[in-house]
Amino acid sequence: MIAIVGLISPFFGLIALGFATGRIVRHPVDGLAWLNVFIIYIALPALFFQLLSKTPVEKLASGGFIVATTLATFVIFALGFAVALARTRGDIPVATIQGLAGAYGNIGYMGPGLALVAIGPEAAVPVALIFCFDNTLHFTMAPLMMALGGDRKGSPAKIALGVVVKIVTHPFIIATALGVAAAIVGATPPEPVDRFLQLLANAAAPCALFAMGVTLALRPLKRVPVELGYIVPIKLVLHPLAVWLLLGLFGNFNPVWVKSAILLASLPTATNVFVIAQQYGVWVERASASVLVTTVFSVASVTLLLFLISSGIVPADPFA
Repeated sequence: MIAIVGLISPFFGLIALGFATGRIVRHPVDGLAWLNVFIIYIALPALFFQLLSKTPVEKLASGGFIVATTLATFVIFALGFAVALARTRGDIPVATIQGLAGAYGNIGYMGPGLALVAIGPEAAVPVALIFCFDNTLHFTMAPLMMALGGDRKGSPAKIALGVVVKIVTHPFIIATALGVAAAIVGATPPEPVDRFLQLLANAAAPCALFAMGVTLALRPLKRVPVELGYIVPIKLVLHPLAVWLLLGLFGNFNPVWVKSAILLASLPTATNVFVIAQQYGVWVERASASVLVTTVFSVASVTLLLFLISSGIVPADPFA
């Protein structure tokens, strides 16, 4: 357990450092704009391209793995949505944000760096695949459910086109597609370009985690929403459990892939949930609270999960 704590403490330490800096240096949250541009449009795309372009192409084709992990995330979203819909007596927009808070993990900022350190380089491919398809799911569900809830900004065709454009133009998705294409054709960038991309990739995790901490500090928690009583266990416990069980049902996968998928599912609510809430003007402050509270609790839950995985207490196949 001490080894696990030592392994992941730098990651949560970077979040804590960002949080402390945000509290001490009282710059407005708009000051993060260019850092976020660097992270989202440059550093993380470089990381995903580097991971995928150097992967044997046969490892990229795993339909069963993709279906199992994406279905698990959808099931968790549906569970959170259903609970919230019952509590709000049919408020679809609020239920959508709560469903995302339970299913949309921080797989962009925290996922790649933590998985590569905790599990190893072999985690790169499953992490990239989960990231690509889970984000596609979330980018689809958010506008679709908001449209069903009454926020119809245009015709169904316009809404559908907007969803498609948002998916195919996202820098992470573009980088993933380019990385897969490079792996298929065997393209290798010149050495100076490769070193440049690796330099950018190495900056992704530290910058992303620091920015996440600053963001949490600049959105103070005024009160703990009662909804977190079910959102926290759904996100930190039920989501990784659903991924584990469905991977066991769908086939006999590489244990490294299973561990990577469980780890990504155990991560706290993504800051993108707050961004989506802000975009639609729905459940904004409570979405911010969900990100903060799940992140705090994940320090213990992710540490425990990694210990259970590394010690063999949680086998790769739950039905073995």
